[in-house]
Amino acid sequence: MTKTYPLADPIWCAGCGHFGVVSALDASLTRLNIPRHNAMVLAGIGCAGTIQNYVEAYGYHALHGRVLPTAAGAKISNPELTVIAAGGDGDGLAIGGGHLLHTFRNNPNIVYLLMNNATYGLTKGQASPSSQGGFRGAEADLQLDAVMLGLSLPGTTFLARSYSGSADQLERLTDAAINHANAGRGFAFLEIISPCVAYNDRYEEWPSHLIDLDADDTYDPHDRANAFRTGLQLAQDDCVPTGMIFIDESDRGANGAESAAAPAQQNIDPTHNREAYAEAMRSFMS
Repeated sequence: MTKTYPLADPIWCAGCGHFGVVSALDASLTRLNIPRHNAMVLAGIGCAGTIQNYVEAYGYHALHGRVLPTAAGAKISNPELTVIAAGGDGDGLAIGGGHLLHTFRNNPNIVYLLMNNATYGLTKGQASPSSQGGFRGAEADLQLDAVMLGLSLPGTTFLARSYSGSADQLERLTDAAINHANAGRGFAFLEIISPCVAYNDRYEEWPSHLIDLDADDTYDPHDRANAFRTGLQLAQDDCVPTGMIFIDESDRGANGAESAAAPAQQNIDPTHNREAYAEAMRSFMS
């Protein structure tokens, strides 16, 4: 049923921000003592869609834009898994935008690493929903901000952003995201600004535009309204917040879909289920 493959060498361009993401993820799984046979990494389509080949864990390559429902299904099937979805901004915000919206709303206990390079890198650099104004026809001030989208929905429980050039922050937030989902507190969304050196290289620009909210002692990540207000204020100054932007650490968790007996752990021996089958047959005849 399964086959073990050796880890592959990344096919990303030298200097791609995605290297920082895979490094942080692998380090987090080790640091959090998560057995690799209890971890599953699912990827979308695009440059980010090969990350599952570079992490020692179960891996799955989902359909374009469909990584989130696939990851949620994996978690429902086996709640003991640490389930991490990963993908780019084109996969997650364009064709997958509807699934992101409803994953925010349904709040399953999974992690989503959105590797945002603000371009369709695999298909030669077209503008994506998150591209800055002026990049290959992208309209100014019309970028889709997934964190702000998440803040606008009352059911979200974890919204964070990091930068692939900030290794310490990225590892800390990856740890927090995995711990949040595994504690049953819901969907952990972590966007990583991950520059594309081939088509949208903004390494020199980003540091002056990023504001680390974790370094601000007055900022409260538990206050949704203030988080939204802060995002709007920073956008007016052409700045982007990073760090833990919003977190709900209550025990309300996900919507309960995982509370039923996991399909992967059910006893499907016909002799064990004979009475249930008979009851089902009787229901058709009543």
